[in-house]
Amino acid sequence: MPRRLTTVLSTAALAGALVLTGCGEETGSTPSSTLTGVTVTGSDPKAEPTVKVAAPLKLTKTESKVVTEGTGAAVKKDDLVSLQAVLVNGTSGKVLTSTWKQGPVGLDLAAADLFASFKSEIPGKKLGSRVVIASTPADAYGATGNQTLGVGKDDPVVFVVDLLSTAKVLKEATGTAVAPKAGLPTVVMNAGKPAAITAPKGVKPPTKTVVQPLIEGTGPAVQKGQTVRVAYTGALYRNGEVFDSSASRPEQPYFEFPIGQGQVIKGWDNGLLGQKVGSRVLLVIPPADGYGAAGSGDKIKGTDTLMFVVDILAAY
Repeated sequence: MPRRLTTVLSTAALAGALVLTGCGEETGSTPSSTLTGVTVTGSDPKAEPTVKVAAPLKLTKTESKVVTEGTGAAVKKDDLVSLQAVLVNGTSGKVLTSTWKQGPVGLDLAAADLFASFKSEIPGKKLGSRVVIASTPADAYGATGNQTLGVGKDDPVVFVVDLLSTAKVLKEATGTAVAPKAGLPTVVMNAGKPAAITAPKGVKPPTKTVVQPLIEGTGPAVQKGQTVRVAYTGALYRNGEVFDSSASRPEQPYFEFPIGQGQVIKGWDNGLLGQKVGSRVLLVIPPADGYGAAGSGDKIKGTDTLMFVVDILAAY
């Protein structure tokens, strides 16, 4: 991945904690007396709430209640929703993890592996709302639990989520084809596989980053500070060797990052800013805007110019 910084507990890892092995049925709910055992304090929408659970929480079905109702549009079942979340073990009452330190995560409500409790309880809620979701084991981590987080197979889980914004998720770039300038690398897309990117013979690599849209999307322009979801392939200018591709990870064939925050190489931060959602963009990045003189790993030398083809799937 084109990251400059790596953290042990990344936003992506927190998002993963909300999608692993969700396998229950999708059933909506109405709040019952069970949720009176969950107390949420803190009214500042920009600050993490304090969550206390009267453990052990006994659930016969997944339930939810709105603590604070927002004034935004209702979330739809096929939206990508950006949210903050606090996770609590319903058996012990222990807070397991929170997204508030790392920042919001984006969850695709149409994803097959998302918790059933999220699929049933989030759609219909208004943006700006703070919602308690008390999930049965079957509607969350399932029969395996999550040992890393500290969730046993019989543990209910309480989520307190703040619904921030929504976006539509594309599977690939879509829009109007753009004829690239002469003398640039050529791109051949391969469905489900890394793209083939070939530098033109006899043409020296550029000394400044080249940004060439191949498809211009019809979505909003990417803004600094947004989280961007992309699918991409990266290859070396000198020989076309692919060194990284989201297509090589079929379990999650995309990558998300906050743009303009120095979390990815400069060529990405600058080159994708302002591009429209739905676009396919060719980036040709010299070392100064890539990994610098140190290179990266065994494949990328300090003198390597990099070629990327990037599909912008969502921004939120």
